Amino acid sequence: MFLSNLRFGVALAGALLSTAAFADPLPSWNDVDAKSRITAFVESVTDPQGDSYVTPGDRVAVFDNDGTLWAEQPAYFQLFFAMDRVSQLAEADPSILTSDVLKAAAAGDLKGVFADGEKGLLEVINLSHSGMSVDAFISDVQGWLDTARHPETGMAFDQMIYQPMLELLSYLRDEGFETYIVSGGGVHFIRAFAETAYNIPPEQVIGSATKTSYQIVDGVPLVVKEPGIAFVDDKAGKPVGIDSKIGKRPIFVSGNSDGDFQMLEWATAGEGPRFGLIVHHTDSAREYAYDRDSHIGQLARGLDEGPERGWLIVDMARDWARIWPAE
Repeated sequence: MFLSNLRFGVALAGALLSTAAFADPLPSWNDVDAKSRITAFVESVTDPQGDSYVTPGDRVAVFDNDGTLWAEQPAYFQLFFAMDRVSQLAEADPSILTSDVLKAAAAGDLKGVFADGEKGLLEVINLSHSGMSVDAFISDVQGWLDTARHPETGMAFDQMIYQPMLELLSYLRDEGFETYIVSGGGVHFIRAFAETAYNIPPEQVIGSATKTSYQIVDGVPLVVKEPGIAFVDDKAGKPVGIDSKIGKRPIFVSGNSDGDFQMLEWATAGEGPRFGLIVHHTDSAREYAYDRDSHIGQLARGLDEGPERGWLIVDMARDWARIWPAE
């Protein structure tokens, strides 16, 4: 009886392992070319017997955040946070609203905030993202995410993450990749939720940064956020950020806009196997449809040059069976 039970246990364990081995790592991706190209690349670079094998230490994958891992319309989610914070600060001290842009932010008027272009956005960021320690800022972002809701979907902002991309992140990590976020968004803003949302720890987040300083406040050593921008992790800044923080070219890189073009260009120009992926927002029914003429997340050069460079253009409407984790 003992031997019989032992044989049954071994057989069952083998069956479970076999099932796991053949489980679909990307169940929210439709069985079309996009999915097969991704899995073929991963299989090729992880096969020790293959010509394209890449050692685990060089399996680096980087992802943009806004529009690539979570939604970005009708405005970047960080801007909604900044506007809400300006409104809260103005309740305590209305005199801080020294411009039309700041008044628009306090009123939740996106059109008014965008009216003054980058100058106005910087004014909102300076007021809402300075005068506190990094720890306090991250705590504020986490508290905001617990209660804030998207103005059009009514969903929590950190629920508007893309299930197919969550699966892709997990799949790559299961195959020995290190996954990083490389975003034009604020590094401290993203670090507030990246580990919970994407299983990416704070030290693997690269982003734009405001100026900071080391201070002793009431006897406590702190890193304090100050007005002004120290580094913009967008466009040509992305390869610079990757080089300074990671120190090697990724072999897998994903973005969604022309702000990611230089990152894709630089990463895929390296020697050996490389994979570039662009998320193309084509699904107005389940999410949003935009590209060339969008006020944010504009995608034109990537569409025109991506295919000839060998990059995969993911069509959300065609290639994704679902969008959100809660579906």
